[in-house]
Amino acid sequence: MLVTFSCDAHENITMFGDVARRLLVMMGHSGTLPSAILSEDVPEALSRLRQGITEEKMQAAPAPSAVDEDDNDQVSLAHRAIPLIALLEDAVKAQCNVMWKAS
Repeated sequence: MLVTFSCDAHENITMFGDVARRLLVMMGHSGTLPSAILSEDVPEALSRLRQGITEEKMQAAPAPSAVDEDDNDQVSLAHRAIPLIALLEDAVKAQCNVMWKAS
């Protein structure tokens, strides 16, 4: 399943469902599909997402001796969140709602 995020101030963002739900939970949302965040709640959601990503980075940081060459092929949740963070930043600036649905 794919999830598409949209707002009037940014192009649509589509990501894998499992990643989208993890990011939604970080934002303080239940992960319900479809759903939305009202414009006045977007700054708080963005703040929670950034905090969650920071915590995720701290927990996922491997010890230097534990790094395996095969692990370099994985894309971190922080990198997967970059397009959604950009969408939320634009939504804050434009004061618009953010919506998402399964696609």
